[in-house]
Amino acid sequence: MRLPIAIGAGLLISFGWYLPLIAQPPIQVAKVQSSNSNIKKLSINKKLWNRQNVSKYSYQLTRSCFCTPEARGPVIIEVNNGVATSVISVETGNPVDPELFKQYDTIPKLFSVVKDAIARKADSLTVKYNPKLGYPTQINIDYSAQMADEELYVTVENFKVLQ
Repeated sequence: MRLPIAIGAGLLISFGWYLPLIAQPPIQVAKVQSSNSNIKKLSINKKLWNRQNVSKYSYQLTRSCFCTPEARGPVIIEVNNGVATSVISVETGNPVDPELFKQYDTIPKLFSVVKDAIARKADSLTVKYNPKLGYPTQINIDYSAQMADEELYVTVENFKVLQ
């Protein structure tokens, strides 16, 4: 008769040790910026970019991601009439496989990356834009705060309008 009582008491005591963990409310992840704020900023800057009517340009792109080193850059991307004409490694000066950067190889495609993150309701999305031309200079996306290695961080530097 005493053994079942002892076992029951032992279980209750051990359950009590875990009670503070079980009783905790779920962790809430705060969004860095609201979806409406990102939509508005995207719209304003995309219009600003389109007003510039820039058809030939280059920029340095660096991507931080859980991907191969060749796919991170930095690379210099040159664009003519909406088409990437070259993707060159900054480190070696040699051409890089353009497929590695095709999602980021024009400014309109960078806007599409932001639009997609908004549509997919990324847990965190922070975008910085060039105040004069409107193109994204930094895109930081965390699609799911509870998942590792799906984050994306892209920087655009040394933008130049080409003749």
